Amino acid sequence: QVQLVESGGGLVQAGGSLRLSCAASGRTWDTYAMGWFRQGPGKEREFVAAISWSGTSTYYADSVKGRFTISRDKAKNTVYLHMNSLKPEDTAVYYCNGMGLWGQGTQVTVSS
Repeated sequence: QVQLVESGGGLVQAGGSLRLSCAASGRTWDTYAMGWFRQGPGKEREFVAAISWSGTSTYYADSVKGRFTISRDKAKNTVYLHMNSLKPEDTAVYYCNGMGLWGQGTQVTVSS
C-alpha cells in the first residue's frame, strides 16, 4: 500500500525555522512531481510549493517565496520543505501531495 507520511511539524517562534519531511512508502516516486499544501484555521487548503520529478524545477506561492525551499532526495524517497523566517500566518496543517495521494498532515504553529 502506497503511503505519504509527513513529519517535522511543531511549535516555533516567529522568525524561526522548521524542516518538514514527506516520506513515500510502497513504491518509487522519482517520476512524479511532488508538492506541499497547507490549510490554516478557517481557511481553504492552498498551494505552498512543488518540485518536478527531476528536482530541477521548483514552484512557490508568492507568500512563501524567498523563505521556503522544497527539495527531494530520490534515494530516500523523501521530499522536504525547509521553512525559514516563519510568520504567525504560516500556522497551518501542512500536507504532502503526489501520485494522486495526500499525507495525513503535520501541524505547524508559529507564535508571535
